[in-house]
Amino acid sequence: MTRERDRARRDGERSRREGERARRDGERPRREVVTSPRTTAARHPRYPVSREIDEQTRLGEVYMRSLVRTQFRLALFVCTVLACVVGGLPLLFLLVPELRAVRLAGIPLPWAVLSGLIYPAFVLGAWLYVRQAERNERDFAELVERER
Repeated sequence: MTRERDRARRDGERSRREGERARRDGERPRREVVTSPRTTAARHPRYPVSREIDEQTRLGEVYMRSLVRTQFRLALFVCTVLACVVGGLPLLFLLVPELRAVRLAGIPLPWAVLSGLIYPAFVLGAWLYVRQAERNERDFAELVERER
């Protein structure tokens, strides 16, 4: 350690003398790159977030909890929308009695909607859920990669 310090001090003095000589002679002083004498010092390893998650540290738990919370909110939203649609149909038929009298291919509209036409809404909701859940996971993966 003292050898490095002595060498740095000698180099600094030599550089200063050369700079003074160059200024006296009217030349521009030569530029030097100054580095730390402790270039060989051990660096603290930086753990990537993915390692924090794999080792289940507190930070990894925070990241995973945020992903699970985001996915849970999405699931609640989709289920709430579908429940409102399914639960709202009987209310719609109750409030608008003319719809009860409509027939679709000989089947009353309420029966047709509740027995067959509601399933495309379920499929659409599931497709939107999967698409958004994959987007959430992709955003999470980008966040983890960025934190490396």
